Amino acid sequence: MAEIIQKDGTWSFDGDAVRIVPGRDKGVALLRQTLGEVVVPLHALAGISYEPSRKAGRLRLRLREGADPLLQVTGGRLPEACDPYRLTVEADRSGVAEYFVEEVRTALLLDQVDSGPVDRYLLPGPAVPIAVGAGDGTVSFDGDRVALEWNWTTEEAKRSGGPRELRVADLRTVEWSPSKGLENGWLRFTPTGAPPAPAPKYDPHTVELFGFKKDPLMALVAAAVAVRMPHPAAPQEGPADAAGDAAGKLGAAAAPAEDHDALLRRLRELGDLHQAGVLTAEEFTAAKQAVLRCF
Repeated sequence: MAEIIQKDGTWSFDGDAVRIVPGRDKGVALLRQTLGEVVVPLHALAGISYEPSRKAGRLRLRLREGADPLLQVTGGRLPEACDPYRLTVEADRSGVAEYFVEEVRTALLLDQVDSGPVDRYLLPGPAVPIAVGAGDGTVSFDGDRVALEWNWTTEEAKRSGGPRELRVADLRTVEWSPSKGLENGWLRFTPTGAPPAPAPKYDPHTVELFGFKKDPLMALVAAAVAVRMPHPAAPQEGPADAAGDAAGKLGAAAAPAEDHDALLRRLRELGDLHQAGVLTAEEFTAAKQAVLRCF
């Protein structure tokens, strides 16, 4: 096991995953503290590097494109201080950092991990429920519904419509954009079938951000919602195909097993399907119960 402990945080690697725990130092960004511990499985990594410096170096993890919902929704626009996959390393610990890099790179090589893009999320995203107040509103998300409430800074035309509530199943997109210069940022939820959105200031499905400390936390809300929506790179399938696939998954899972070995084999197959993203958590649980009922 490799481990490096710094004021900025602690990274450890056990051969299967990199565990990231943010530091408690006052210089650690609010987003990283709020996000908390992150576990990055080896197969979600595209690479790792150490950038030495006379004062303080940097350890950086590079994730496969599309693997992390937070990186997906922020699209490279997250401030560097908020990046959970960066660790500031004191100069006298550069040797430990280099050893850590070597351990991870060796594991990637031995496991022949593909560094290319993926069509499903490999990380679970921020924990829910989550609620953040910033800009002209507060957004809360319980894993199924997004609730938007307005404050005194909200434009009257938007505030007059009252609070809004949206189900994840009814959303087409969720987008986050940071403030830049004189331009305000925003967190926008676009319902399926909605007409082109007005400016964030007037959009009842958008929180306008003014460039303050809590703005990046809205990216956590966006990521928590995005991970429960179809992956942007997921293969498209028609309704008939989707229904057929679901029936096939559950039908095959429910087939009676003849002996103990068959049961174990079927459970392993279901576990592989769930791990690969073919079965959702709900489908996996239902299929597993169906198999067990056959015995």
